[in-house]
Amino acid sequence: MSGNEKTKLRSRPRRPGFGGALRNPIRRTLGALSTGPVAPRRATRPIPPRTKVGRLRTIASRKSLSRDGMAPLLSAMLLGLAMPAHAMTYEQRQQLDLSSYVVTAPDASYFDVEARMALLDKTDNDILLNRSAQLARGPSCRQMLAKPPLDGVIRIPGYYPSPEAWELASVPLFEFEDAVTNLAGAYVASGDGYYADCLVRFLDKWARQDAIASFYYSRHDPQAWYSTESLIFAAAFAYSIARPAVDDRPQAIERIDRWLNRLAWTHSSIRGGKGDCCNNHFYRRALYASMIGVLTKDDELFQFGVSAVYSALSDMTPEGAFPLEMARGRRASHYQNYALIYLVNIMQVAYRQGYDLFALERHGHTIDDAVQFVLDTFEDPAALGDLATHAQYRGFLDDAQYLAWMEIYLRHRDDLRLSEYVRPRRPLDNRSAGGYATFYFMDPGAQRRAIPDAEPDRLAGIERH
Repeated sequence: MSGNEKTKLRSRPRRPGFGGALRNPIRRTLGALSTGPVAPRRATRPIPPRTKVGRLRTIASRKSLSRDGMAPLLSAMLLGLAMPAHAMTYEQRQQLDLSSYVVTAPDASYFDVEARMALLDKTDNDILLNRSAQLARGPSCRQMLAKPPLDGVIRIPGYYPSPEAWELASVPLFEFEDAVTNLAGAYVASGDGYYADCLVRFLDKWARQDAIASFYYSRHDPQAWYSTESLIFAAAFAYSIARPAVDDRPQAIERIDRWLNRLAWTHSSIRGGKGDCCNNHFYRRALYASMIGVLTKDDELFQFGVSAVYSALSDMTPEGAFPLEMARGRRASHYQNYALIYLVNIMQVAYRQGYDLFALERHGHTIDDAVQFVLDTFEDPAALGDLATHAQYRGFLDDAQYLAWMEIYLRHRDDLRLSEYVRPRRPLDNRSAGGYATFYFMDPGAQRRAIPDAEPDRLAGIERH
């Protein structure tokens, strides 16, 4: 793709292997949503898994590899891969047989909304009551609906070369994520269907304009592709909370479902380069795929989401590290944590469909290994060993958005070390991936009051990567 090419994500093409007519009625109607002046990009779907997991080719003898440079080179030579050591390639992922992972409950959000609202209605937990009081006031629906959709070509400068320009260009994206997350939180806190209805009306306005569908992309300038990842999963997560409460807008629901499904397919059809094909950006794309797969009862999208967990566990080093995140040098610990944000959320989406990926083991590894490793690096960067420099960037630890995944994980694991780590940092929120995590997930018995000296965290953008 040339450096000056603009990408318009329009219709999902057919590809060999799917047979004749597209099987899902949602897919057959997607073409009607295409608007705009930019020529469509011919995209290919993430290929659905086909063959047995047991036949997956993996990098040999992962646990016995040395770090002298020869073992990674030998592994790559043996498999004929042009990838960093340990990383499962795009082609290898297509060999996974994940056909047993099917959507079982399309109206199941990533947490049990009704049960949580019932708990919140009776709780005397100060943290939850304070957060509920803040959220229940809610935003003005009129103001939300006045926000213009992002229906033009989105172009965002890279964060690391120009953080100020990135932040300025990202303001409309952050406003969208804030809007959908706040409306969903207001509905849960207040129980007032007004906010759920407003969220559906808000997203319907964006669906009518085919918003987020156009963005600039090239291999050398992928930031708009990166940034729109979080727009899509922010919308999907918030919508999953509100949709079951809105039963008098069937046409709007249908439009939003089609819009999200098409966005997921066409956005994920860009494979990226040697890094972002398979690292935390893959996990981010898998996150929206898993949630939208559920919402639109699209098993292939859901399986694409699950494949990220299989890939991450297969890639893991003996220490519990994700190799492609270790490649970030002085931000290795940061990106190990960053990957966990999306992986843990995918696992939670799957858990609500009846699949316990928190217990999944691949090549002797579970997600617990990655969690313990990142906590080790928080306590002492020397835990990185020879994987990365010990002079690690630690600024992300002051932003609660990077830690919100821990609330979800603690619903599945009794981890004293992690529990103590989050206590002075609650409440934990993430604007796009999981929303108000403490409010939605914390066991009221885990901590009754926020620690007064903890500095308040603000919702700041983390879509810069």
